[in-house]
Amino acid sequence: MSRKAVPTDERVDLLDLTPGALEHTLKEWFERRGQPRYRADQVRGWILERLALGFDEMHNLPAAEREAMKQQFRFTAPAAQHVARSEDGTVKHLWRMEDGELIESVLIPSRDRLTLCISSQAGCAMACVFCATGWSGYRRQLRTGEIVAQYRGSQRWARDHGMGEISNIVFMGMGEPLANLAAVMPALTLLNHGYGVGARRITVSTVGVAPGIVELAERPEQFRLALSLHAPNHELRQKIVPLEKRYPLPELLDALRAFDAAGGRRITLEYVMIDGVTDRPELVGELAGIAREFHAHVNLIPYNPIPGPDWQPTPAPRLREFAAELDRAGVPATIRTPRGRDIAAACGQLRAEHEMKAPRSFVLLGA
Repeated sequence: MSRKAVPTDERVDLLDLTPGALEHTLKEWFERRGQPRYRADQVRGWILERLALGFDEMHNLPAAEREAMKQQFRFTAPAAQHVARSEDGTVKHLWRMEDGELIESVLIPSRDRLTLCISSQAGCAMACVFCATGWSGYRRQLRTGEIVAQYRGSQRWARDHGMGEISNIVFMGMGEPLANLAAVMPALTLLNHGYGVGARRITVSTVGVAPGIVELAERPEQFRLALSLHAPNHELRQKIVPLEKRYPLPELLDALRAFDAAGGRRITLEYVMIDGVTDRPELVGELAGIAREFHAHVNLIPYNPIPGPDWQPTPAPRLREFAAELDRAGVPATIRTPRGRDIAAACGQLRAEHEMKAPRSFVLLGA
């Protein structure tokens, strides 16, 4: 069930604006107010470089200018409802939006990178039967500023807590990014051209919105694509991924061909390993055939049980053998190591857990 819409605020959200639009808006604003042109550069620096969360932080602006900007503009700055840090270093933020909706982002440190997983919707309408986000339902689309705000808030938290700079971003949190192109496309521009995250370090994950894949392929930047394939044939896939009925595998593969033909854009296939469902021996060849066509890497994801399906994750020996069979078929495969299980870091788990329990106080880790 959808909740109420975001409260109307007539002020322009500066985080919704792409770099060119931001520069134009600020220059026009300060020119009308008779202020020197460098004021626009000052504000732009506070937004894109210093990640200011409000006008009061812009101490090199005159107080009168800060107050005037508050009347015309705003920042999306969701509150950290809950921040949890796992024993393995993973950090999950549960953000409360201005209308009360809860969304999630996750910081995942590794030896040579810090990856941020961000949400594009509050909930998800794709209803994949193995996914906690889909199980908890769809609420609404996120605006561009709400998507970018997750990066800004997470980056500030990471700096304040000794985690350094975010190097990689994946649209692999709550929601289907390619079902929210109106907000995700400008967010990609902002993260790349505004905040300086390289296009090849930004991955858009989709469960198979074929037209969105084609539209992403038409962009000049070499963003990466992760397809949540989860089954290598139409018959099985439609049982676990409802979107397969709308965009069947042949159409989806044509979209992947368009993306691959654009050049320089890596494709990753995400594949959930469910005991007796997706790990059957006869499926290896079908999966390998798809992967080889696109020179794709396969991520094997151990199933994370959720309420509903009576499924279990593939046992570890079978999981390793499945990966080895892909390797023998000439397909590189990685068994994804579960991260943050002690803090419910899988997509949608923390929000679902929070909404199912009575309200209680949380200890915020420096939020």
